[in-house]
Amino acid sequence: MGATMEEQLKKAEAEPSLPVEPPPASAPVDVAVEKKADVVPPSDVDVKSGDDTKALTVVDKVPETLEKKASGGSIDRDIALAQLEKEKSMSFIRAWEESEKAKAENKAQKKLSDVTAWESSRKAAVEAKLRSIEEQLEKKKAQYAEKMQNKVALLHKQADEKRAMVLAQKGEELLKADETAAKYRATGSIPKKFLGCF
Repeated sequence: MGATMEEQLKKAEAEPSLPVEPPPASAPVDVAVEKKADVVPPSDVDVKSGDDTKALTVVDKVPETLEKKASGGSIDRDIALAQLEKEKSMSFIRAWEESEKAKAENKAQKKLSDVTAWESSRKAAVEAKLRSIEEQLEKKKAQYAEKMQNKVALLHKQADEKRAMVLAQKGEELLKADETAAKYRATGSIPKKFLGCF
């Protein structure tokens, strides 16, 4: 924390400070000091080349050290107050910034969770629909499989019937051939259609 205070003081010194009100000029100590500073001893007085008399001259500029000593406490206090005010406003700004960032973060998190919930519900709905379609397809597949098995069974039955008819017809023809052969044997005649078969 000490490092941040030093950094803030450096920033405050680098930035232009707030206008500071000058100290009141009516203080009696300041007037006495200024009166003493206005009078310059004779050794420091410039002597004009045409005048042999030495006169005291009044100096317009007051030395800075005396001015700083006279009003230094007030200016330092004003600077310190200005720095404190600036630090206070900076801390308020930082707190506001952190609050706004936290609000933005919370808002984004809420929206992201809403999007995730929306995605999950949509995904669940699509998966449920897919399962329903798969069930319908399985049902249709089972129905078609049953139909096909029924057709196969019907075809097998028809084929068995046709086989039975063919076998029955074969049996009839064999029986007829046996009877005819027995008749020809009994009569001793030769069948007429025998030569036509070759």
